[in-house]
Amino acid sequence: MDSAAVEIDGSVMEGGGQILRVSAALSCITGTAIKIAKIRAGRSSPGLRPQHLTGLQLVSDLCSGGLQGASIGSTDISLTPGKIRSGNHTADTTTAGSVCLLLQVALPCALFADGVSQLCLKGGTNAEMAPQIDYTLKVFKPIVEKFGVHFDCNIRMRGYYPKGGGEVAVTVNPVKELQPVTMTERGTIAKIYGRAFVAGVLPFKLAKDMSAAAVRTIRKEIKELYINIQPLQEKEKAYGNGNGIIVIAESSTGCLFAGSALGKKGVYADKIGIEAAEMLLRNIRHNGCVDEFLQDQLIIFMALAKGTSRIRTGTVTLHTRTAIHIAEQLTQFSKKWEETQTFLEGLQILCHGITLRFPEGVGECLM
Repeated sequence: MDSAAVEIDGSVMEGGGQILRVSAALSCITGTAIKIAKIRAGRSSPGLRPQHLTGLQLVSDLCSGGLQGASIGSTDISLTPGKIRSGNHTADTTTAGSVCLLLQVALPCALFADGVSQLCLKGGTNAEMAPQIDYTLKVFKPIVEKFGVHFDCNIRMRGYYPKGGGEVAVTVNPVKELQPVTMTERGTIAKIYGRAFVAGVLPFKLAKDMSAAAVRTIRKEIKELYINIQPLQEKEKAYGNGNGIIVIAESSTGCLFAGSALGKKGVYADKIGIEAAEMLLRNIRHNGCVDEFLQDQLIIFMALAKGTSRIRTGTVTLHTRTAIHIAEQLTQFSKKWEETQTFLEGLQILCHGITLRFPEGVGECLM
């Protein structure tokens, strides 16, 4: 291993896949060799799982890199990146591992390729412990477009636990540089909408029950808005059986928030709808401009942008603190934290980003 490699402790803070994704992407973009040790050390099944391994292999493919030690169960890997390549790249977890997490690690890399990238990502489109593809397209995508990020995503097939079988085709346009973003004014909630779905042999009634339960729950707190949660039966473009719901709230200033849940064996559909609605309400109450699942996903774009980004949040999550911690190690950030606003006003993440060609760039993230 190159002595100049940055050593990353894979067990710190969040201690999971977040460290792998942010480390690998920033390694690829900055051209910095990395060595990650103690990967997922605190988990019940330590080391790389199929989704993590597939993500690392995808990044290595994108940057013509040298990836060592990467196998299922491995707790130590090294990545020596080369030049980021545009063109066609395929990644298949062969499980229900999340295609959205594959996109999280690949998208930042593809933005700095020498041309348009085509990503074929296979696995679970609606998976536990990961954003649903609907969240990625309806919440994440519109917000990262504010940075100047442009990608198209075609859902060829939806896939669910435990079989997976989903596939999305993503086209990523390269950028000259990312623009800073300011999101500090939440405004008022103007729209609430969503989708409740069933696929495979599951009865359509489950979708209607999830939708109705979510609407009832939201109505207890927000009475003045029309709530449009469409129940849907997925047939042709769905592999296997699955059900779930996502509910999205849009503010008058363009902020987006979501709550979601997936069906589980033995759990009533009403409970799934209530879970998603309560998650949405929790994310609205904090009066920030992003929800708890988006804030950590934006850190890498804030770090790479040209200029200062400001994003108002609710309570800063451990995932977000982890993303900032890794960004500090791989983009020469000086660590400095400030929590000056009251909880009721929310917290503000402030980041002085660095630009596309930045081997000597310096920035800092403040919160």
